[in-house]
Amino acid sequence: MKLKILNCYSGLGGNRKDWGDDYEVTAIEYKQEIADIYKDLFPDDKVIVCDAHKYILEHYKEYDVIWSSPPCPTHSDIRRCGVHAGQYEALYPDMTLYQEIILLSNFFKGYFIVENVKPYYTPLIPPTQVLHRHLFWTNFDIRKKDFIDTRIHNDIIGSTPVYGFDLTKYKAKDKRKLLRNMVNPEVGKYILDELLKVKNTKQEKLI
Repeated sequence: MKLKILNCYSGLGGNRKDWGDDYEVTAIEYKQEIADIYKDLFPDDKVIVCDAHKYILEHYKEYDVIWSSPPCPTHSDIRRCGVHAGQYEALYPDMTLYQEIILLSNFFKGYFIVENVKPYYTPLIPPTQVLHRHLFWTNFDIRKKDFIDTRIHNDIIGSTPVYGFDLTKYKAKDKRKLLRNMVNPEVGKYILDELLKVKNTKQEKLI
């Protein structure tokens, strides 16, 4: 039976790109235009347009694996630097991030991954691992690994491919932002592989 994976705040599906087709993936995206691109890129996935935060609360019991990448702008160090430079306003950090970590840690019986950027403050809940400038909270161990990324974040302009994602034929409003927000597919594949190793080891011990 295929693992049922819930991919929340899916965006273009950077984290999902290298998972392959051996899983039953449901993607949750709030904006229809982004969901349409995701569906075009991953036609075999089920795509639902709705509030991912609310969907997790109502449906977490239905899945074996949950990956969640809640909004990061209010946590990012870029926000703090921008405020000091007079470019941004100060905002309260969005506690959606920690609400999901707490909910999944205490009630979800499957495997979960919550991902976000390195924040400008000390994380309120220590992450399981830091990979490629991102924090990951999980209920399984992830070994440390360094990733070499040829993508230069500030050079992304929206009209050239990033990680193999080419948006030139789509009419999305902010292609640059969509491409910049993606998780490196190599990182997404690595974390899923780490999860499967833990899962398979547990199954072997039960035999």
